Amino acid sequence: MFVLLFFYLFKMTKKNTENLKLENQLCFPLYQASRLMIKAYTPLLNKLKLTYPQYLVLMVLWETDEISIKEISSKIDLDTNTLTPLLKRMEKNDYVKRIRSKEDERIVNISLTEKGKKTKNFALKIPTEIFNKSGLTMKELQSLKSDLDVLISNLHHEIQHKK
Repeated sequence: MFVLLFFYLFKMTKKNTENLKLENQLCFPLYQASRLMIKAYTPLLNKLKLTYPQYLVLMVLWETDEISIKEISSKIDLDTNTLTPLLKRMEKNDYVKRIRSKEDERIVNISLTEKGKKTKNFALKIPTEIFNKSGLTMKELQSLKSDLDVLISNLHHEIQHKK
């Protein structure tokens, strides 16, 4: 799917102004899809008094109960400067607790509270509700996710090598 779109977009010459039209950009539908996906999650997360980034943190913690802020930052691709205030709000709302590492006091680990663990039960239905809102088949969603994983990997690789 993306391969065809890239081929179409990049076969245009640099002198051709068609490649500057918003409708011919790959970035815009990705941006729009991201915003709409977050809007689809919002009513479900509002019931838990969570933002989408907080939900991402919980998903990481449901996989690994205690993990460092740096590791969470890496997994959800948020800077620690953005993540720290978010985690403080989650701690205030009793979803997580911050624990200083005994081996290295500079490292702060995050762990789920009982409320954070119990929230998982409600969250189990969220993926199905989002799937239903998508209007896509399971095969289409799996293909889209696979294409996005490749695109993200390629962009991460390209950006890391340009630093």
